Amino acid sequence: MAGTGVFAEILDGDVFKYYAEGEWKKSSSGKSVPIINPTSRKTQYKVQACTQEEVNKVMDTAKSAQKSWAKTPLWKRAELLHKAAAILKEHKAPIAECLIKEIAKPAKDAVTEVVRSGDLISYCAEEGVRILGEGKFLVSDSFPGNERSKYCLTSKIPLGVILAIPPFNYPVNLAVSKIAPALIAGNSLVLKPPTQGAVAALHMVYCFHLAGFPKGLISCVTGKGSEIGDFLTMHPGVNCISFTGGDTGIAISKKASMIPLQMELGGKDACIVLEDADLDLVAANIVKGGFSYSGQRCTAVKVVLVMESVADTLVGKVNAKVAKLTVGPPEDDCDITPVVSESSANFIEGLVMDAKQKEATFCQEYRREGNLIWPLLLDNVRPDMRIAWEEPFGPVLPVIRINSVEEGIHHCNASNFGLQGCVFTRDINKAMLISDAMETGTVQINSAPARGPDHFPFQGLRDSGIGSQGITNSIGMMTKIKSTVINLPTPSYTMG
Repeated sequence: MAGTGVFAEILDGDVFKYYAEGEWKKSSSGKSVPIINPTSRKTQYKVQACTQEEVNKVMDTAKSAQKSWAKTPLWKRAELLHKAAAILKEHKAPIAECLIKEIAKPAKDAVTEVVRSGDLISYCAEEGVRILGEGKFLVSDSFPGNERSKYCLTSKIPLGVILAIPPFNYPVNLAVSKIAPALIAGNSLVLKPPTQGAVAALHMVYCFHLAGFPKGLISCVTGKGSEIGDFLTMHPGVNCISFTGGDTGIAISKKASMIPLQMELGGKDACIVLEDADLDLVAANIVKGGFSYSGQRCTAVKVVLVMESVADTLVGKVNAKVAKLTVGPPEDDCDITPVVSESSANFIEGLVMDAKQKEATFCQEYRREGNLIWPLLLDNVRPDMRIAWEEPFGPVLPVIRINSVEEGIHHCNASNFGLQGCVFTRDINKAMLISDAMETGTVQINSAPARGPDHFPFQGLRDSGIGSQGITNSIGMMTKIKSTVINLPTPSYTMG
């Protein structure tokens, strides 16, 4: 169980400690932040409400620890990461339990997230050794007008202190996707986990603690965003911010000082379906892409743009699959589980009621109990409905019927978001042309949008983000180029 056995050190009474200077600590504030179980809507866990003074101490420690860590051999950094990955996978059960109770992630998916995270850490360790173990050698006479009088050696060096802020829906996987690249590159890491998901993140950090990383290199501070959120993101000790989430990321990007930002924000991933598409394949991907984890994924299918001539058939096939989805508590490994909070459920309901008022076709009866919303397909959605543009982050999917490919592309590109999209057609030439025209970070051909595998590049346009993720790109984002130029003396004799 959470906070027991090997993890007993991180729990004090009924409040989980935060992690700093290699120790598990109680905040001097004497306050805690409750974590509400989305299913029961009652307090499940409590975490420390850290103070700004404690954040200052964490930053000072992180800066000091990073200088020593940067001198640690690459093979040693990789060795510790491999060890942390093995410990994480060994303790997948109690961490998965936290995910089930904090964010209502279905039991099977919760275990998968932890195992996937361990694999990500190991892959990052290996990739980091390859990337960071190589530099470049340049000579001056390759540029016009220069003699062979200068040699330039380049290598990648760490940025310093990385602030990592993952979202509630993948609090372990999207935390390690920031932690592992930062550490292999020689940075120190300060983690601010989401409130919902904080206890799972603390358990994950304990696995790094058990692996034997130097004290102060990794810190995890918990607390209210209103008290330490802006203080963290605007802290002068931070050298890079890696954030995954929603609108908060836009606010951070406007407030942050002149430091690198890695931002993966919201999405309204469009699914364009042509007349020649395999509609059984499309229906399966729409249901998986739109309704898995109750639609609470940045890369979930958020709007279906289907050619009118095949719309009736596709909607029928999707409805048949939606009817088979199981709805209930995450402990039962149901397909549809409660959304993360009451406020999220209320927001989703607002989009549904707007669509109802504007006469969208409800393919299922709208049903809600607490935070649990039954899957809902909305047909005949028009551009004047909120659901056509806003991200529900829930199990509600709009279908817009189109009369041309150009109409679908236009709707996709008119969105404020540009994370991913997908196109279904048997004509690869059409698929490539549509992909080129869609203004999104990634286009999937004949498959639903997806973030993984974790070593693939992952980025968005417009309000969907800044910079690129994926293991290789994250290592690149968290390092900078250092050049050393050797200036050769003018020879006093002619080489023979």
